[in-house]
Amino acid sequence: MLQRLSVKNLTLFPDVAPLEFSEGLNIIVGENGTGKTHLLKMIYSLIATSAESGRNPNASSPTKTFLQKAYADKLIGVFKPDALGRLASRKQGRARCEATLTFTDQALNVAISFATNAQSDVQIETLPQQWDDKRALYLPTRELMTIYPGLVSLYDSHFLPLEETWRDTCIHLGMLPLRGRRSEAIANLIAPLEEAMGGKVVLEKSGHFYLSIPGSGKMEMYLVAEGLRKLAMLAQLISNGVLQEHGYLFWDEPEANLNPKLIRLIAYVIHALALNGVQVFIATHSYFLLKELELLARTQPLPQQYFALVKESGVVGQIEQADTLTNLEHLVTLEEELAQYDREMELSNA
Repeated sequence: MLQRLSVKNLTLFPDVAPLEFSEGLNIIVGENGTGKTHLLKMIYSLIATSAESGRNPNASSPTKTFLQKAYADKLIGVFKPDALGRLASRKQGRARCEATLTFTDQALNVAISFATNAQSDVQIETLPQQWDDKRALYLPTRELMTIYPGLVSLYDSHFLPLEETWRDTCIHLGMLPLRGRRSEAIANLIAPLEEAMGGKVVLEKSGHFYLSIPGSGKMEMYLVAEGLRKLAMLAQLISNGVLQEHGYLFWDEPEANLNPKLIRLIAYVIHALALNGVQVFIATHSYFLLKELELLARTQPLPQQYFALVKESGVVGQIEQADTLTNLEHLVTLEEELAQYDREMELSNA
């Protein structure tokens, strides 16, 4: 389990208190431009590098020589900066970006740094003693079912201006389904998704995804509504076991392009995954999603932590942390909802 993230001079984060994570659900909130996605990507990049290296049959134990390049390559692939040093906070003079991940298993602890003038290398401050054997999955804001065919091979052989998280997720989407009957946990997660979609997800040998609709045959995923394609992506990742391995899930704005009914369903799945041992990290500014997750936590309590990013003078000056939504003092989404209510009352009384 990831316990803590410490960053210094990372993009909008000059020097903030470490983020102390829950073993269940972790929610980062803040207005646009506060760096929510940057935090998810930094954590994912470091964990995914370890998880991918550990699955390589030719990989030996972690070494500084190997990881200096591996971490740098992953950060550049995920963030897509012109140079690695662009991820360091922009300030006069030379500065160093620092990032440290602390785990319950101390053998996984890692710390890296790089300077503003760094092109493509990092300094290993703390070398992990072993590879992470848990799978790390990053879900971007858009669906990937319609761009899945051929994306991985194209990405690996050509320069594409796409985040490497898209490539990584497509690899996971293409994994074969679990053999045998679905476990009760998997069935309970997939059933409401398939009901909302009106069918089951099918991956043909051609490399294209379809929605198999009872009594109507197969529908090309291109013809399925975008919100339902996001559900299809989630259903595929659950049915093939990627989200059942007690690993890490990073999800940027799960609510994007979904109506409130589907957001409720997404909240249910996120909550269920966290209850089943997946350490979940999401970034959102949807008050509706936040409230749904809070209501679910009241009926089925689980370890959770909220982080509110507070912007001051163009940078994130502090990160407020609380174990419940109501304990956060800085919640822009709530403030805007209350302001909208006040405007409505003023017009009604005019």
